[in-house]
Amino acid sequence: MAVIEDVRPLGGELERSYEVYVRGRLKFRVKQIVYVAFSLDETVMEFAFPKEERAALVAAEPHRFQMPAESDLRFNWVRAELAALDRTEARELVVDAWRMVVPKKLSHAYDLAHPGGPG
Repeated sequence: MAVIEDVRPLGGELERSYEVYVRGRLKFRVKQIVYVAFSLDETVMEFAFPKEERAALVAAEPHRFQMPAESDLRFNWVRAELAALDRTEARELVVDAWRMVVPKKLSHAYDLAHPGGPG
């Protein structure tokens, strides 16, 4: 079972990433692009995810992943209850979301520095 403290350090550790609070919600950004956001009670994590793959993800594991709110369907976005994820998986989802908003050279540099993944 993952909790916000399992992934929160990544918000400041990943290259070009920083934490912000918007209307009381913690979000991770690169420049002005939000790639991870948490619910007010910090139990739900919404994250960048390829739009063309999200229906399959949600269909395969609906008890863990949900489609974004209707107003967010136009974005590359998925949501998950943190309690339904383990620590490693939650961290991998954050890193994968970050990869969607940074240049490939930063993603590649991360892979070289972390050959075992975000663990």
